[in-house]
Amino acid sequence: MPHQLDGSENPRRIGVIGRLGLHPLTRLSVPTRRVFAYLAVQSAPVERARVAAALWPDQTDEAARSNLRRAIWQAPPGWVVGEGGELLLDAQVDLAAVRETAGRALAGEAMTFAEIEALSVDLLPGWHEEWLLAIQDGYHLLRVQALEAACRTLVRLGRFALATQAGNAALAAEPLNESAAEALITAHLAQRNRYKAVQCFKALASRLDRELGVAPDPALAAQIGLQIGLQTGHQAGTLEAPPR
Repeated sequence: MPHQLDGSENPRRIGVIGRLGLHPLTRLSVPTRRVFAYLAVQSAPVERARVAAALWPDQTDEAARSNLRRAIWQAPPGWVVGEGGELLLDAQVDLAAVRETAGRALAGEAMTFAEIEALSVDLLPGWHEEWLLAIQDGYHLLRVQALEAACRTLVRLGRFALATQAGNAALAAEPLNESAAEALITAHLAQRNRYKAVQCFKALASRLDRELGVAPDPALAAQIGLQIGLQTGHQAGTLEAPPR
């Protein structure tokens, strides 16, 4: 990930989780913003030709390279560094730290509230650039998996309030994700909050029926029914989805 070249702490920072933001606060032209965003989500220096082709795919090679040179010329000094035929962004990028947090969560470590909040936001939402879509999708999947893993870890550790925060964030990001719903329901039940557990299950069932025309996984319904101790289905200890 982009870094300080001389190894000292970098005073320049750029955020791509949520909106694009720079510190120190700096105004950028639209082409320069796109160059910064592109370089910020890369894990290594990128060839100039590749940057130009990705950002201006409908232009000729010559026109794209000219646009790139102009955008770099308009950038504030020191941010974009050229090494041979490659470019890198000389700044700290928040994406690196958040990915590291996600990796720790997937390895079974707990999260703090601040870390849960950081993983509750997508990568540059509202940006629909072709070069960015796959990166956004990959990050979205990573953060949902990390939040769900953190929810389960925090339940095991007895930190139920944080567990529900992580589970809520995971389900908000993927409202049809039955695994995330199961993790959140488990957290609610650990807090002895049967009302929220049932409410979460019924909301999931309604969304699945409305969006996909299916009911929740019967194993999930049976598990929740047994945990809550209700007998509302055809079999004891099961919950029924809303009638279709």
